[in-house]
Amino acid sequence: MMVSGHGRILAVDPGSVRLGLAISDVDRRLASPLTTYTRRDAAQDAAYFKRIVSEEEVGLLVVGLPIHEDGSEGGQAKAARAFGAWLGDVTGVSVVFYDERFTSFEADNALADIGLTKKQRKARRDRVAAQILLQTYLDTEVPRAKTCQPDAPATDSATRPTS
Repeated sequence: MMVSGHGRILAVDPGSVRLGLAISDVDRRLASPLTTYTRRDAAQDAAYFKRIVSEEEVGLLVVGLPIHEDGSEGGQAKAARAFGAWLGDVTGVSVVFYDERFTSFEADNALADIGLTKKQRKARRDRVAAQILLQTYLDTEVPRAKTCQPDAPATDSATRPTS
């Protein structure tokens, strides 16, 4: 899907039981952890995401795609794609899938580095993984405004999303 819509970006680090959520600022430059959501049933999950999309003024959803180290997709990626399709349908917001390799590992290391216990890390890991996913997406995929100087051509060094 093409990146479109205005508003904040909500990233979801999908799991079979827990979903890590992170949100961008309105300028789509900075990612912050939002919460960890425990899945319930389709109706409750749909109501929850509709509410989050409305309250946070979300214009784009980024769903983490667990890709193998060799770049191939397995069962978890297939499940993430199905979840993302469902999420887009229930919220009416465009969905982009983005490589989430190593985000949970990076999140766990970052949380360990600040001295959290294993139990404390587990409670925060999913939302911090979503934050890392979203910040990487923002840094590499979100077009930035062109910089113009008198008598100089405009520049735009950001890459454009292809999914």
